[in-house]
Amino acid sequence: MKYRTLLVSALALGLGACGGAKQEQTPAADNAAEAPAEQAAATETETAAADAAPSSFAMCKTCHSVEKGKHMIGPSLAGIVGTKAGDVPGYTFSPAMKASGLTWDDATLDEFLTSPMKKVPGTKMTYAGQPDAAKRAEIIAYLKTLK
Repeated sequence: MKYRTLLVSALALGLGACGGAKQEQTPAADNAAEAPAEQAAATETETAAADAAPSSFAMCKTCHSVEKGKHMIGPSLAGIVGTKAGDVPGYTFSPAMKASGLTWDDATLDEFLTSPMKKVPGTKMTYAGQPDAAKRAEIIAYLKTLK
């Protein structure tokens, strides 16, 4: 992350030095110039979120991304807290998860993380579960930070 920040800073300084004579830009050109900076900021935010993950979340990262819209074996977990189970755009859920009627709040997440296959029989999530209540609480607290 340190090197990425240095690279972005170096690019910004280099681009700023290339100005020469001031030219008028169209709104489309302004948007095109802003897009790489916005993408870099978004990537840094996602990287920071992944770096801030508690050690109890390590197993989750095997199958789940914290980057919005980036699905792996499991769906992205970005912004999952407060949503309906089986309702992440771009990911194909099991019929059991879609039909579960769950909303991902603290209590539901705690039950699900204890034993996903018991809470939602037929789920594609074959993870056995996290028996340690403190570790589940850490995971849930972390999920709440992912926007």
